[in-house]
Amino acid sequence: MIRYLIQKEFLQIRRNAFLPRLIVMFPVVVMCIMPWVMSMEVRNIRVCVVDNDRTTHSQRLVHQIAASDYFIFTGRKPSYRAALAEVESGESDVILEIREGRYLIAANAVNGTKGSIGSAYLSQIVSGAAEGASPPALSSSLILYNKHQNYKLYMIPALFAIIMMMMTGFLPTLNIVGEKEAGTIEQINVTPVRKWAFILAKLIPYWLIALFVITVSLLLAWAVYGITCAGPLVWVYVLAMLLALFFSSLGLIISNYSDTMQQAIFVMWFFVVCILLLSGLFTPTRSMPEWARLTTYANPMHYFIDAIRTVFIRGGGFAAIAHQLLALLGIGLFMACWAVRSYKKNGG
Repeated sequence: MIRYLIQKEFLQIRRNAFLPRLIVMFPVVVMCIMPWVMSMEVRNIRVCVVDNDRTTHSQRLVHQIAASDYFIFTGRKPSYRAALAEVESGESDVILEIREGRYLIAANAVNGTKGSIGSAYLSQIVSGAAEGASPPALSSSLILYNKHQNYKLYMIPALFAIIMMMMTGFLPTLNIVGEKEAGTIEQINVTPVRKWAFILAKLIPYWLIALFVITVSLLLAWAVYGITCAGPLVWVYVLAMLLALFFSSLGLIISNYSDTMQQAIFVMWFFVVCILLLSGLFTPTRSMPEWARLTTYANPMHYFIDAIRTVFIRGGGFAAIAHQLLALLGIGLFMACWAVRSYKKNGG
């Protein structure tokens, strides 16, 4: 019985002209574009200089700023007021004023990340170029795991999470509610198919889709960026399946409680945004307020991102991710049981 229900789901997907293209193109577009743009490294910071000293040292400092890959030198200004006017008009981001051997760095912090990191970069150049300000090397730094500090290596495992969330979350959300709008759900309700078999048949196709998209993503990471998994590849697939179990179950739960596609999409989008922003994908969870950090204990995306980076970047095995695996399994099974219980079948 389940085999025929699964066959029905794949027939519905295949007859939809858009879904097969989406399943193939979505991981391709995300993996080929997003690693280039999702970077916390700040570049092209526009700097203007107010040089009141006009010394050889100040000129050498200006040349160093102009030669840096991180800055765009917008020229010298005659006064701080003129430089501030340029910042207010959006033509510059940071002002460096040099007066009697002293340095003032004023940054436009409307974009907090750009302002703080840009002023930090400029401070390093100024302190390194200041006469007698170069500190002796008291210690050396050893970069572990990501030795070249390649931000793509850090973001690609996180993109796996986003792809899995979108593909195995939103598609099941539109499944049952779509059949409700089409009226075909009533035909299922009058059959002797049990609720657990019906929901399982809804989940299995999206688990197979999850295996497909994670395989495509891994191949693209290797072919486009030369990045491969440092740990056992099997744990990447296990983690992907557990995350797919959660999101596909969540999608079916929302679909069971929704009457229209519009309602289902908005509810799913609300949960996806909250889960994503509170997962530690973009910012460390320890930087969050205590009340927000407590929510990560119930956030499966947090466990997935932590575990996938451990396996993919650090090369960890089962012992390193056992806690995350158990948490994902527990949350996923709970959501799957909820999906079965929430489906209302007439006479079932």
